[in-house]
Amino acid sequence: MVRSIVVERAGGPEVLSIAESSRLEPGPHELLVETRAVGVNFMETYQREGVYPVEYPFIPGTEGMGVVAAVGSAVRSFLPGDRITTTQSSRTYADAFLVNADKAMRVPDGISDEVAAAIPGQGLTAHYLVRSTYPVREGDVAVITAAAGGVGGLTVQLLKRQGATVVALVGSEEKGEAARSLGADVVIVGYKGFAAQVRKLTDGRGADVVYDSVGKDTFGESLKALRKRGTLVLFGGSSGQVPPFDLQQLNHHGSLYVTRPTIDDYLLDEEERRWRAAELFDAVLDGSFTIRLAGTYPLAQAVRAHELLESRSVQGKLLLVP
Repeated sequence: MVRSIVVERAGGPEVLSIAESSRLEPGPHELLVETRAVGVNFMETYQREGVYPVEYPFIPGTEGMGVVAAVGSAVRSFLPGDRITTTQSSRTYADAFLVNADKAMRVPDGISDEVAAAIPGQGLTAHYLVRSTYPVREGDVAVITAAAGGVGGLTVQLLKRQGATVVALVGSEEKGEAARSLGADVVIVGYKGFAAQVRKLTDGRGADVVYDSVGKDTFGESLKALRKRGTLVLFGGSSGQVPPFDLQQLNHHGSLYVTRPTIDDYLLDEEERRWRAAELFDAVLDGSFTIRLAGTYPLAQAVRAHELLESRSVQGKLLLVP
């Protein structure tokens, strides 16, 4: 039997419950993976609440790390016993899951199970934001919201590796210290009126790029903080989704660009997936990239993990383990 977390209806964390189902069998191109750890992400809270439409009942989770237990008849790239990690599976809030072999990433020796579980969602997101959505160049001024959070902290580190000046926005002095420890050049505590502070720091020019995961509460300020022809990368909505807005605002603020990326569009094929994963794994192994773990909870405590994530008090990655 497989134990899974099931959501029977839309609601708060309390709707997460544990259930059992029959053992999984891999299809011809799939891997059956015995779960070692599962990453907890905001997307699952949006699905649980009904913000993102899903069919109930459903089992959350796209991210998972574990050991291959069985391979499909057409799989040649993996063997039972291999360690893999992925952010392109489904129903991973369970003690076993299935994933297409071409969407699994082999975990190198020297990378712990917990770090391997933490890298796919947040690490690959930070990578595509900095290396592809807006390819940061040396000397760019980059603003990152929630800079002490999971994706935010990794993005700060990657921005510094690219030679950017990093302006970190945080909600408290404690989070500010965390952002500084990861390499942020300037820390702004609080979000009210941050655009004026960014413009002052840049002698009126504005930032080259703002990476905004807060959404509704910060979107307007993010636009105001940009230089002419600057780019706003909206990659989350922890304060709520941004309502429809007049595109003429982009003209008014200086011919701006706005994009709303999603991770699957930056993992289009095996080559792209391997490139992103290899850069992250190599940086972890050489000690230049720090993966912070905010906490590890038993699968049966998924409710607690969601509560913590939504409290915005978390600095790093939350994991569930069977």
